[in-house]
Amino acid sequence: MDQIDGKIVRELARDGRISNTELADRIGLSPSACLRRVQELERSGVITGYRAVLNPAAMGRGFVAYVTVGLSDHSKRAQQAFEQAMAGAPQCRECHNITGTREYLLRIEVADLAAYKAFHTDVLGALDHVNALTSYIVMGSPKDERR
Repeated sequence: MDQIDGKIVRELARDGRISNTELADRIGLSPSACLRRVQELERSGVITGYRAVLNPAAMGRGFVAYVTVGLSDHSKRAQQAFEQAMAGAPQCRECHNITGTREYLLRIEVADLAAYKAFHTDVLGALDHVNALTSYIVMGSPKDERR
């Protein structure tokens, strides 16, 4: 990636629906040269897709919490079972296997505190090998580049 590719990636990250003509104007390339570069960024795996950016609050999921999860069993089987459970939980928007004193960091989006408590108790609390949970409730997000 050179400096021009970096500009293309930044513009597309801001607005993935920008037309090729507008993108070319912003970058300072001809439309055909810009399109070739975008296609190469896609082919090489730098750009892996385009998606809609959703507003969780507008979808009834305005309560956000990050949760660290510790497992009592560190086997591959226990980790796979936990990851499969999180893959099937619509409240869990992100699941990251991390280093440190806990095994996982989750981003949970639900309607309100009562819905979070239900997820905490009925989903996380019902899983084998989960032995430690710490919740961090998001009060505001002054910077969130996913939005």
